[in-house]
Amino acid sequence: MGNQYDETDEEMTVELELDDGTSVTCAIITILEVEKKDYIVLMPLDEDGQNDDGEVWFYRYSENPDDPNEEPELGYIDDDAEYEKVEEAFDQYLDSCEFDELIDADEAGN
Repeated sequence: MGNQYDETDEEMTVELELDDGTSVTCAIITILEVEKKDYIVLMPLDEDGQNDDGEVWFYRYSENPDDPNEEPELGYIDDDAEYEKVEEAFDQYLDSCEFDELIDADEAGN
Protein backbone atom coordinates (compact mmCIF):
# COMPACT_ATOMS: atom_id res chain seq x y z
CA MET A 1 0.00 0.00 0.00
CA GLY A 2 1.25 3.49 -0.77
CA ASN A 3 1.10 5.81 2.16
CA GLN A 4 0.75 9.16 0.45
CA TYR A 5 -2.33 9.80 2.61
CA ASP A 6 -0.52 9.34 5.90
CA GLU A 7 1.88 12.26 5.62
CA THR A 8 0.02 14.38 8.15
CA ASP A 9 -2.43 13.75 10.93
CA GLU A 10 -4.86 16.04 9.20
CA GLU A 11 -7.56 14.39 7.15
CA MET A 12 -6.90 14.45 3.45
CA THR A 13 -9.65 16.31 1.65
CA VAL A 14 -10.57 16.93 -1.96
CA GLU A 15 -12.69 19.61 -3.59
CA LEU A 16 -15.41 18.02 -5.67
CA GLU A 17 -17.27 20.04 -8.25
CA LEU A 18 -20.86 18.93 -8.63
CA ASP A 19 -22.92 18.95 -11.81
CA ASP A 20 -24.68 22.14 -10.74
CA GLY A 21 -21.37 24.00 -10.48
CA THR A 22 -21.19 24.08 -6.69
CA SER A 23 -18.16 22.59 -5.04
CA VAL A 24 -18.12 20.43 -1.94
CA THR A 25 -15.16 19.64 0.29
CA CYS A 26 -14.98 15.91 0.94
CA ALA A 27 -12.83 13.92 3.32
CA ILE A 28 -11.03 11.03 1.63
CA ILE A 29 -11.97 7.93 3.58
CA THR A 30 -10.09 5.34 1.58
CA ILE A 31 -9.25 4.03 -1.86
CA LEU A 32 -10.59 0.57 -2.60
CA GLU A 33 -9.57 -1.84 -5.30
CA VAL A 34 -12.50 -3.79 -6.71
CA GLU A 35 -11.96 -6.18 -9.62
CA LYS A 36 -8.64 -4.54 -10.54
CA LYS A 37 -10.14 -1.03 -10.64
CA ASP A 38 -9.62 1.68 -8.06
CA TYR A 39 -12.45 3.53 -6.37
CA ILE A 40 -12.31 6.41 -3.94
CA VAL A 41 -14.65 6.77 -0.98
CA LEU A 42 -15.47 10.37 -0.11
CA MET A 43 -17.42 11.83 2.78
CA PRO A 44 -19.02 15.21 1.97
CA LEU A 45 -18.40 17.83 4.67
CA ASP A 46 -20.42 20.89 5.54
CA GLU A 47 -18.99 24.39 6.05
CA ASP A 48 -17.79 23.37 9.53
CA GLY A 49 -15.97 20.32 8.20
CA GLN A 50 -18.55 17.98 9.69
CA ASN A 51 -20.62 15.14 8.34
CA ASP A 52 -23.63 14.41 10.50
CA ASP A 53 -25.46 11.80 8.48
CA GLY A 54 -22.62 9.35 7.74
CA GLU A 55 -23.26 9.66 4.00
CA VAL A 56 -20.42 8.57 1.73
CA TRP A 57 -19.95 8.88 -2.03
CA PHE A 58 -18.16 6.39 -4.27
CA TYR A 59 -16.31 7.37 -7.44
CA ARG A 60 -14.06 5.62 -9.92
CA TYR A 61 -10.50 6.72 -9.28
CA SER A 62 -7.56 6.75 -11.64
CA GLU A 63 -4.10 8.21 -11.39
CA ASN A 64 -1.83 8.93 -14.31
CA PRO A 65 0.94 6.34 -13.89
CA ASP A 66 3.31 8.52 -15.92
CA ASP A 67 2.82 11.62 -13.79
CA PRO A 68 2.13 11.04 -10.09
CA ASN A 69 1.77 14.80 -9.54
CA GLU A 70 -1.15 15.09 -11.91
CA GLU A 71 -4.58 15.42 -10.30
CA PRO A 72 -6.28 12.02 -10.13
CA GLU A 73 -9.38 11.55 -12.27
CA LEU A 74 -12.67 10.86 -10.51
CA GLY A 75 -15.43 9.23 -12.49
CA TYR A 76 -19.10 8.79 -11.79
CA ILE A 77 -20.26 5.18 -11.27
CA ASP A 78 -23.36 4.86 -13.43
CA ASP A 79 -23.70 1.08 -13.27
CA ASP A 80 -25.81 -0.20 -10.36
CA ALA A 81 -24.08 -3.59 -10.17
CA GLU A 82 -20.68 -1.94 -10.14
CA TYR A 83 -21.82 0.51 -7.45
CA GLU A 84 -23.09 -2.33 -5.28
CA LYS A 85 -19.73 -4.14 -5.53
CA VAL A 86 -17.93 -1.01 -4.36
CA GLU A 87 -20.45 -0.55 -1.55
CA GLU A 88 -19.88 -4.14 -0.46
CA ALA A 89 -16.10 -3.68 -0.55
CA PHE A 90 -16.49 -0.55 1.57
CA ASP A 91 -18.62 -2.45 4.12
CA GLN A 92 -15.85 -5.04 4.37
CA TYR A 93 -13.30 -2.26 4.74
CA LEU A 94 -15.31 -0.79 7.63
CA ASP A 95 -15.53 -4.21 9.26
CA SER A 96 -11.77 -4.55 9.04
CA CYS A 97 -10.94 -1.23 10.71
CA GLU A 98 -11.73 0.32 13.99
CA PHE A 99 -14.28 2.69 12.51
CA ASP A 100 -16.68 2.18 15.40
CA GLU A 101 -17.59 5.85 15.69
CA LEU A 102 -18.47 6.06 12.00
CA ILE A 103 -20.61 2.94 12.22
CA ASP A 104 -22.24 4.02 15.51
CA ALA A 105 -23.09 7.42 14.00
CA ASP A 106 -24.56 5.66 11.00
CA GLU A 107 -26.74 3.36 13.09
CA ALA A 108 -28.00 6.28 15.16
CA GLY A 109 -29.28 7.88 11.99
CA ASN A 110 -31.48 4.94 11.02
